[in-house]
Amino acid sequence: MPVYANIEPLRWESDFFQLLSGRLMFDAVAPKLTATQLDHYAVTHAKVAADQLVLADALANLGFRLVEGEIDFSLNVASNILIKASGLRVANERDIPLLREVAAHTFGLSRFRPPWYQPNDSGRFYACWVENAVRGTFDDVCLLLEDNARQPLGWVTLRRLPDHEARIGLLSVWPGRSGQGIGLQLIQSAERWCQQAGIERLWIATQISNVAAIRLYLRSGASVESTAYWLYR
Repeated sequence: MPVYANIEPLRWESDFFQLLSGRLMFDAVAPKLTATQLDHYAVTHAKVAADQLVLADALANLGFRLVEGEIDFSLNVASNILIKASGLRVANERDIPLLREVAAHTFGLSRFRPPWYQPNDSGRFYACWVENAVRGTFDDVCLLLEDNARQPLGWVTLRRLPDHEARIGLLSVWPGRSGQGIGLQLIQSAERWCQQAGIERLWIATQISNVAAIRLYLRSGASVESTAYWLYR
């Protein structure tokens, strides 16, 4: 089966990882994808719906390999119930050094992994993500959850989308704080922010291998909307 797609250059990723990177944009009217086109890039990403196995096989014939699966959830934000979120504040620039350190450790394993990337690239990427979320670039806001002694419990980043929707970018319980129900508190904190911002629907994606996150989102009332595979060449 031929693959019809354009290759979109990923300029930010190319600069950050120092690897010429692209992503396949599938289109029935695009030209047939060739190995020569792909050879121009050090790494090319492809995201394929989990039920498109014929397409995945065709990409495998072009040298693509499975990297990770992804599940996308959505959560309807209640508008008639006031969600409480105590101990919550917006992270600021003073929080960046510690957030970067924790993010680099927490997200050390992701789809930005060997053999396509260096062992520390995933941690670097997510450390940069949380810093930029605090600054309002990658995401719009980073919310920091603290206990009564103002010690951190966890954090979550959010980005506004069109049509009264938003997406959680990163969500992490603080190291040493697992098993205390903090993940659920972070989801509720995100919902509270959505209520205040007039957001009606909240999206969040996670890796298929992250069983703890999947259980958390289902327990929070989120529904599975789609599943997909990431493949790289």
